[in-house]
Formats: sequence, structure tokens, C-alpha cells
Amino acid sequence: MTKRGAGAGLRPHDRVEIVVEKGVYRGLGLARHQGQVVFVPRALPGDRVRARVEAVRSGYVEATLEALVAGSRERRPSPCPYAPSCGGCAYQELDYAAQLRLKEGVLRESLQRAGAAWAGEIPIAPSPEEGWRTRASFHLQARGRSLHLGLHEEGSHRVVDLPYCLQLSAAMNGAARGLRGALERRPDLAGGVRGIDLLESLDGRELVGSFETEMDAQQAVGLLAFAEGAPGLTGMGAVAGRGQARGYISLRGAPYVHSSLLGRELRVHVQSFFQANRFLIEPLVRGVVELIPGGGTVLDLYAGVGLFSLPLAAGAGDVLSMELSASAADDAVFNFRQAGLKNLRLRTGDVLEGLATCPARPGERIVLDPPRSGAGAAVVQAIAARRPEVVVYVSCDPPTLGRDLATFAKAGFRPDALRAFDAFPDTFHLETIARLVPG
Repeated sequence: MTKRGAGAGLRPHDRVEIVVEKGVYRGLGLARHQGQVVFVPRALPGDRVRARVEAVRSGYVEATLEALVAGSRERRPSPCPYAPSCGGCAYQELDYAAQLRLKEGVLRESLQRAGAAWAGEIPIAPSPEEGWRTRASFHLQARGRSLHLGLHEEGSHRVVDLPYCLQLSAAMNGAARGLRGALERRPDLAGGVRGIDLLESLDGRELVGSFETEMDAQQAVGLLAFAEGAPGLTGMGAVAGRGQARGYISLRGAPYVHSSLLGRELRVHVQSFFQANRFLIEPLVRGVVELIPGGGTVLDLYAGVGLFSLPLAAGAGDVLSMELSASAADDAVFNFRQAGLKNLRLRTGDVLEGLATCPARPGERIVLDPPRSGAGAAVVQAIAARRPEVVVYVSCDPPTLGRDLATFAKAGFRPDALRAFDAFPDTFHLETIARLVPG
């Protein structure tokens, strides 16, 4: 029901009882009220909910979930006691098999809305729901005399304190709580710390932490004592300084972890990007390698530490990797040298500039693994202009993938293979590989 008579359009503060038709991106449930589309966070397909209207936009309404009137048959008790207040997981209360079906539907709809519809099958590789993360970032917030370490409450900047997180290993949880406890005992220093990053090796033997601070370098050295307060850490550092002088300072131990992947060892700095799911990283890499024809030149764009470059080099004529991040590029150089392969090269800098100054070669193969914001029209158009034999696009964001595939389509490239990996179980994120060919 609403506060006003039937037939009137919804307004802020109205309360309605609605049935959720389907899930859409960002963990939202889509319902309708008298023809108006209503988006409700954490409302699952099949739920009957009472929702409060927060905002009326052009073409849709934003609402918040006030009460679950009748739950979907696919609902389950959350395995996490901090859901739904913690904003880290959108689907903790949804059966895992139903999560996979929902994510496939979101992916298909995202592609269709962008004009890049996919009619074929989309196999989704599942993941264990617990202990899958190898890297994590937590916010730190002082409230009164207490420090809260965790993630933001949905729709706010209030940090939900997490004594433990199911996504993390026992060692990572222990390190996070140890660092929180050490900081709480020194409020004079804790005020300059805004967050903590953790990175664990795939086998769990190495664990590195990093403080995100508002300190200068000299102040950050005072955090050295906290490195002893967390069990299991093999390295600890801090990001400090201002402007161009801002950077990572090592406090104790090495800032790296080392992981064996498809027979190659990779070094990863705590500040470098690396795939987060320890269970699906090898299947993901295999998927990329399988979709790239052997031989020829491979361009690995947004190459990171060389995750795809190294296994691709075994079957390619030569591999040119491009990476902007200084720490990731440094890791890639180390990893390439350790591999001893002569057909690996690295170009440090912006991908678009690299494409402009690197002549295209006949039969070129391209791996494209951009950040969550996607590659964007300029990069897509620069790639298409090279007329590569194949492009393998790795994406963690269905809407930006759809947008970029639509741009590729305008330039004459279409997908001929699509695979998905549930690399972020219980969240709304999904890793996807799309292979594009001319035609």
C-alpha cells in the first residue's frame, strides 16, 4: 500500500508493498508499482517486501528495504552474522546455485542493454564461498573510544566492524584483528591511519600488510611497532607522503608474496593488482590461454605482474606487455627475468600511448584486462584499428563489458566465445572472458 490513493505516482517517503521480479546489477532487486520501476537493494527475486521510497528519478524509483513480508524460496539464512549491515556481500542470503543463475541473467541483460546481446551458453565456474580472498582492503574509523575495522555500511561511510570475514583465510582475519588491536592501544598514531590492505600468497605461506595513511614518511615510521602486533605477517609497510612524494614505505620484512601458478612463480607487491580468488585464478588464466591462437605476437594490455603474459609466452612468437602501475611493472620485470624467457617484453606507461607508438603486426593477438571502469571508447577504437586476429577481453564488470563490446561491434568485431567465473561469490561482481574476432 501507499500513503496516497491508487493511481498517483510514487513520491519520496511513500511506503509500498511490492514483489521483486528479478535481480539487476549492483545487488538490486527490480519490482514494479503501478507501472513504475522500483529498485530495492538486497531484495531478492521472488521476495515480497515493504519498501520506502528514497528518490524518484527519470524512469525509475529508488527505495530501501524496510521489511521482508514473504521471502523467496531461494532465500537462506546468511552464513555471515554481519550481513546485511556490512556492504561487502549482496547475496549472502541467496542460495549459491541461485546466485549463479542470477549473475548469468545480469550478464545477459547488461550485454543486451548495451546492444551486444549474447544468445549462446555462458558456462560459469563456481567458487567455494569461504576463504577465497587473497587480497583485501579494510577501512578504519574511530567512533568514540573504539576503532572499527571493516567495510562501509551499504549507502553510507559508516564502517561496520568485522571481527572476522568469511571471504578471508584464518591467517588474514587474525592479522586484521591484530593490527586493529595494536592501533586501538595507540590512538595518537591510529588517527593518521585510514585503512589496511592485506595480500596473501596462494598457498598461505606469506602474508603482507600495508597501512593506508595520511602521514608523512617520518610519521609513518612510527607505525613500525604495530608490525609486531599482528600474527602471521611476513611483511608490513605503509603508504605515506604527499603528492608525487607519496609512496610505499617498508616497515618490516618484504612487501611481496610469491605464488606458483601453472608452473611459474609470480612475485606480487602488496600494492600491485592481482586476481583475488585463490580457487579460480588458474582456471581463469587457462581460459585466456585457450582462447588465444598459438604463434604470432601477443599484446597483453593492463598486464599487471604478468599473470597472462608468462603462460602466453610459452606458445607465442613474442609477447609485449603494457602496464602503467609502477609496482606491478616492477613485479613483471622481476617475474619475466625469473622465467628466463627471451620472447617477453614490457612497456611501462599508458596503454593508449603504447598502442599509438607500437606498430601493428599482421595476425596480432590482444589480451585486454582493464580495470573495473572498462577500456573505454578510445582504447577499444585504437585496438580495432590495428585489425588484430583476435581480442580476448577479461572483465569484472558486466555493464562496462557490454559498453565496450558494443564499441567493438561498431568497429567490426564480434564475440564468438564467452565464459564466466564466479570470482567474487556472494557479491554482485562477476569475472567474464569474451573472445572477439573480425566479422
